[in-house]
Amino acid sequence: MKSKKISNSNFTNAKSRNLYGRIKEIIESARGNIARAVNNEMIIAYWQIGREIVEEEQKGKSRADYGSRLLASLSAHLSDEFGKGFDESNLRNIRAFYLAYQKRDALRHELSWTHYRILMRIEKPEARSFYEIECIKNNWSARELERQKGSLLFERLTLSKDKNGILKLARKGQELQTYKDMIKDPYVLEFTGLSSHSKLYENKLEQALIDNLSKFLLELGRSFTFVARQKRISLDGDHFYIDLVFYNTVLRCYVLIDLKIGKLAHQDIGQMQMYVNYYDREIKQKSDSPTVGLILCEDKKDAVVRYTLPKRNKQIYASKYKLYLPSEKELIREIKRERSFFLERKASKSKD
Repeated sequence: MKSKKISNSNFTNAKSRNLYGRIKEIIESARGNIARAVNNEMIIAYWQIGREIVEEEQKGKSRADYGSRLLASLSAHLSDEFGKGFDESNLRNIRAFYLAYQKRDALRHELSWTHYRILMRIEKPEARSFYEIECIKNNWSARELERQKGSLLFERLTLSKDKNGILKLARKGQELQTYKDMIKDPYVLEFTGLSSHSKLYENKLEQALIDNLSKFLLELGRSFTFVARQKRISLDGDHFYIDLVFYNTVLRCYVLIDLKIGKLAHQDIGQMQMYVNYYDREIKQKSDSPTVGLILCEDKKDAVVRYTLPKRNKQIYASKYKLYLPSEKELIREIKRERSFFLERKASKSKD
């Protein structure tokens, strides 16, 4: 039987196009629901399989090689019966999954098996909880989760928080209540593809950030929208250009970003102060919060920042950036250094 060729003329009028659009939306929604349902059932099945394996291992724990022989035997039988997905490696993942999430109620249907394979490798329960919440809040893909975990996002956000603040971060994810909540130090810009060893110019870095805007927004964090690049402001015939302008919809403020190659100088901070003052007086609306200035630099001296900015500064920040994904040791060392500077500055303020 020959299939009928559908004429596009049937969809030339508005009513037909609207009908097609509504039906297409129904089908796509149904397919999405089916995929989520399958994913949810698979995760529950893996959790149950993991529990069975762990409980069986506990029965034979007196024999040192019992667990490995059990997985080898199970893998052979399950692969023969059900095909791919039950090799020893995946069975070990399923076992580890149950050990990491022994309460079934803790499982979230919004997360895929690929998400869970990343999450269960996170040893700190508070960090794992944070990444789970952020995944769901921001609809991160597994690749985005892997990147955020690899850049030690949780550790960078805990920089200025005490013990209670860290626990809150673990329970609720990142909440933007103050300007400090949205600032990281350092920022990791490995997605630009630029080498830290090659000669770099500010316009080249700026272009790389624009070319990878979605990834830069991911690194900036929640609720940032792009406004402008090379925003010109004119003062008595002199023209100045702000590298990048964003707006944070939660804190309701403009965020001005200036990119600096090399070491931060006090003149750079003074220039940013001018930009922030201009935006506060000429651009922002009454409903907007005060403008924030963020200088991203390759290197900085904490003393230069401390003595250039007023003690009660809440609007201007200077953070280092990395053009590569640092090792965990290197990033933790950087975070500890910045935390020490933060505590020192906090103690200095309390004396006043």
